[in-house]
Amino acid sequence: MSFSSKVKNEIAKLQDENSCCQIAELSALIKMNGTIQILGRNRIGIKLTTENAAIARNIFSLIKNNFDFNTKVAMTKNKQLKKNYSYTLLVDSDSASENILKKLFIINETAKGNRINNRIPNSIVKKDCCKRAYLRGVFLGGGSISDPEKTYHLEMVTSNETYAKDIKNLINSFGLNAKIVLRKDYFVVYLKEGENIVDFLNIIGAHSALLDLENVRIYKEMRNNVNRLVNCETANLSKTVNAAMRQINNIKYIKEHMGLNKLPKNLRDIAEARLLHQDASLKELGEMLSPAVGKSGVNHRLRKLDELAEQLKERNQ
Repeated sequence: MSFSSKVKNEIAKLQDENSCCQIAELSALIKMNGTIQILGRNRIGIKLTTENAAIARNIFSLIKNNFDFNTKVAMTKNKQLKKNYSYTLLVDSDSASENILKKLFIINETAKGNRINNRIPNSIVKKDCCKRAYLRGVFLGGGSISDPEKTYHLEMVTSNETYAKDIKNLINSFGLNAKIVLRKDYFVVYLKEGENIVDFLNIIGAHSALLDLENVRIYKEMRNNVNRLVNCETANLSKTVNAAMRQINNIKYIKEHMGLNKLPKNLRDIAEARLLHQDASLKELGEMLSPAVGKSGVNHRLRKLDELAEQLKERNQ
């Protein structure tokens, strides 16, 4: 089962006690996943299709709890995926369909007749709890989330730009940073950052999935920190080795073209120590001298030897 299916299975089982929240969730579900059918003689029907049994049960319960009408449910086997079933919920009563759509503010009655409402009506998301329920319905009807082991990406897809902007604004009213991108003929409202996705899961009530994602985030962050430390240590080691090889080569050049005996005692001592102990650190080299010299003192003397070697090379060119 995909991570996206786990999230949907979890939140589809939630059932708000407040009727206003149920109305908000059902409105979003039908808006995202439903189809308004013209059945003939101007009769209206509502059709919802899903492959998720938990979502089908949720829609059935929401309609049954809020409307005095029995929804027809049909289950068919997916021909391409033999193990999967497709669930179709149908409201084919003209009066019931129109009543549902008006109460859910999906259609508005105007002087010219009923018109589709492409906005999220403020009256249905007045309360904070209703906003959360509405976003839960949006995700159930047209949302998906990537496996956090691979990447952090959550999105909801709609064919209407105005509705997409309203979804984005509703998400961002909780302090998140949702954005919209056009993909073919669809508008995709998406969240990228792991922290934003965690907050969104909390908003819609997917607490179990939230904990799973947080565990993945913690593990990935620890792994990245370890990798950074290893890379840093490797880089420092390479830098140290390269510096030591440069110092040794420069000291050998001075020895061949001038002789170490002509160096001041402090430089001769460090040069001989470096040649004898090529793998030693600056601190270890300093402790070998008499009197002992600190790390910065050793570094200063070795830089002097590097400068002297460069001067000799310029003279011998």
